[in-house]
Parts: sequence; C-alpha cells; structure tokens
Amino acid sequence: MDSMKGLVRTAAAATVSLAALLAAGSASASSFAIRSGQGAEGLGMAYAGAAAGGTGLSGMAWNPAVITMFPGRNSNWNYTYLKATASYDPTSPTRLGSPAGPLSPIQNGTGDIGGDGAGIPASASAWQLTDRLWIGMTSGAPYGLRSKPENQVHAGQVYGRSAKVTTINVAPTIGYQVNDWLSVGAAVQIQYFDASLKQASGVAPSAAPVIIEGDTIDFGYRFGFTLTPMAGTSIGLAYRSPVRQTLEGTLRTPAAVIPVKANLNLPDSVVLGVSQVINEQWQVHAGLEWTNWSRFRNIPIVSQIGGVPATSLNFQYDDAWFMSAGVEYKYNRDLTLRAGVGYELSAVNDRNRTVFIADNDRLWLSAGASYQVTEKLKLDLGYAYIDVKKATVNYNGAHPQQAAVFYTAEAKPYIHIVSAGLTYRWDDPAQTQPVVRKY
Repeated sequence: MDSMKGLVRTAAAATVSLAALLAAGSASASSFAIRSGQGAEGLGMAYAGAAAGGTGLSGMAWNPAVITMFPGRNSNWNYTYLKATASYDPTSPTRLGSPAGPLSPIQNGTGDIGGDGAGIPASASAWQLTDRLWIGMTSGAPYGLRSKPENQVHAGQVYGRSAKVTTINVAPTIGYQVNDWLSVGAAVQIQYFDASLKQASGVAPSAAPVIIEGDTIDFGYRFGFTLTPMAGTSIGLAYRSPVRQTLEGTLRTPAAVIPVKANLNLPDSVVLGVSQVINEQWQVHAGLEWTNWSRFRNIPIVSQIGGVPATSLNFQYDDAWFMSAGVEYKYNRDLTLRAGVGYELSAVNDRNRTVFIADNDRLWLSAGASYQVTEKLKLDLGYAYIDVKKATVNYNGAHPQQAAVFYTAEAKPYIHIVSAGLTYRWDDPAQTQPVVRKY
C-alpha cells in the first residue's frame, strides 16, 4: 500500500509541469520541432549523448531504455525560456501576378516575428519496481511555434500574418534490464496538437484575415535500448514513431466559416548516443539524430461538408540531421560543469521556407552546470546560443505555396535559450545501489 501511494505521488509530481508550448519564430530544431524543452542538463551540452543517458533523467524523452540507469524513485522538472529573433526584409520589389507585374501596394518587411519568446516545460519520472523493472513517464512539448510579425501589414501578408502551434506530449514508459550490459525500454506517446494559421485575404492594408484552426489528440510510441559493453561506456539507440495528427476545426474566410479536417503526418526519428567516462573528473558524449521530415509534404484541408478539398498546405520538406558533442568536468563532489557544440542540417531550405519560420542550418554553442545540493536534490542550469544561417523566402513562382504575389525576403535569425531544472530522489539513496549508472 505504501508503495502504491508513493507511485501515485510520483506520477502526480511528474504531471505538474504539463503545459502548452509556444516556441518563438525560429524553433530550436527543424521547422516547428522543439529540442530545447527536454531538460537543462542536456541543454548545457547540446543534448550530446541523450540516447545513452548522458543528459540525465530527461534522456528518457529520446530513449525510454534510459529509465533503467536511475535506481530508486526519481523525478526531474525543467523550465526553459527560448527567445528567437528574426525579421524578414524584402530583397526585391513585391509584385502582383508575375515578377514583372505591377507593384504591390505594400512593400515593408515583417519586423521581428519572434515576439517576447516563450516558456517550455518538461518533466520525467522513473520508478524502480524490482532489480530489473522500471516504470515512469515523461511530459513535454516536441513541437511548437508562435510566429507573429511585428508588422501585421507587410509585403508578404498573403502568405502569413501569424502562426501558433501548441503540443502536449505525455509518454508512460517501461524499462527492463535484461542483463548487466543490455537494457530495453518502450513508451506510448499521447499527443495533443493544436494549430492556428492566419494570413491576409488580399494585398490591401485593410484585407480581412483567412484563418485555419484545429486540434486533436493522437498516439505514437518510442522504443530503444542501451548497451554497457564495459564500465564507463554507454551506448543508446532509439526510435520515435510518427504521429498522425487528425485535426478537426474551421476555415474562416471573409465569406464563410467552413468546418474542415486535415491529416498531419509528423515525422519519425532515430537517435544514437554514446557516453564515455575518461576518468573520475572527465566524461565525453556524442549524439546523432535523423528526423524523417520528408514525410511532411502536402496537407489537404478538406471540407467536412461534402468531403472536397477547401485548400492545402504544401511544405515539401527534406530530412533533417543533428550532430552534437559534449564534455563534462566534475569540479568537486557537488559541482559539475559542461559544454557542448551541435550542428543541424535543417528540413527547411531556400525553396520551401515560409514567412512563418526563419529556419535554416544552425550551429549550437552550449554551456551549463549541475549542483548536488543534498543526496536527494540536484539543480541544473543550461544555456545555448544558436546561430542560424541566413534565411530567405522566395515566392518567385516555384514555391510550394505560391500565390499571385511575388515576394522575396531575407532574415538573419539567432536564438537564445536558458533552462533551469531540478531533480529529486524520493527514496533513500543509501538503500538502493544502481544496476547501470551514469558515472
């Protein structure tokens, strides 16, 4: 009975941080994906080694088998603030009908599309039931966007005035240690998705908006394993399934409100992580992640009256790759310092980029620290600066979402991220020894 009450308390604590996520302008991963919401410890070294448990308890969000690396009963809570800055400035006169057509009545840029930034919560809990069996849960927001141009009346307004994507992902998790060197894990993803896209119905400053909005709850899964071939070495490999989000909502135009539905095939991914202890003070990590964004292409918006397409969203994305490396230095018994670097090959390019997202290939520079306050309580702090390559939008006739307005513009995006985390162990650490540990 006491164990059951403890399980309920831990599960309740893990859900405290569940909240909607709105990331700003240029997300911290390709398109509207969010990587930075998973944990302060991982942020401090660009999430290197996450699938191998190198980023602490939050590594469960990448690889559910990581749960077996934490003996006893543990919970982790994180809150991240992300501030993205990007402004699209026209690089040629905006014209109507063709590149040589008449000038549009509006020629100004968007101003900053990132606004005041956004907060990103995440949590993870792990409960060891036996020497070999764990259960737990993660919560967070793997996707999110809040893009609202400072100038709502701008030259590209027919392509976008604002966008908002909110997600909540809750993943009950189970892990099993097969033997001294192999652990496996699996999780069920329960994902809420809400989206709202707004654009102008014309080129006049007073043009009324066209709004598409809808939401849904759908399901996916994760599974993975960790290997410990020798003391101090950990290798993790995991797969995250696609989630087919079946949105229902409305298309609002100046003339009508139409009930619509749409199927969004969000990408699956594979992540590999390696962590290696050098000595009592130094540990190094590396990670590689592939995301199948090429499945995210054409999305018909279908009327629920008659079942005919009302419009469509055409993205035509490429696959994305993320590589990172990090190092940790144990300064003394309680203080650990870390740093990392990462590079991402984005799903978005000069052919398919939209005014909502100033996304491109990006360089991560990260640093952070952990402080063990007591045997049960640890505090984490992480920071990352993301330098995004110059981003251009080219509605010059070949864009997947091309309309009658010919518009080109350029942004120079960058992102600041800061994250704070707290890890608490509910049981007595002296009474439980780890089966597989992060050294």
